[in-house]
Amino acid sequence: MYSVPESIKQKVYDLVKKVPEGKVTTYGAIAIKLSISPRVVGNALHLNESDTVPCHRVVNAVGRIAPTFGLGGPQEQKQRLEEEGVMFKNENHVDLKSHLYTLQ
Repeated sequence: MYSVPESIKQKVYDLVKKVPEGKVTTYGAIAIKLSISPRVVGNALHLNESDTVPCHRVVNAVGRIAPTFGLGGPQEQKQRLEEEGVMFKNENHVDLKSHLYTLQ
């Protein structure tokens, strides 16, 4: 099981909540902002149990959706993104040129 301190999880969740509908960010962008490992970001998101944190808006550095998306699997992540108007370059990769959000 993953272990991430609550304070770190909350910081990750707060940043993810800033990503607007129709946009995505990356594990790496969040990690840089918080000076932590992208793996810690992924672990924190995997532990999320709330629909109020739009975890589906986080992808890897090349736009690939999570193969183990915690809230229903990768098809659920893709469906949520498509419902927000996010376009995919192929089956599992978001078009980052059109949808990448720069965290403030």
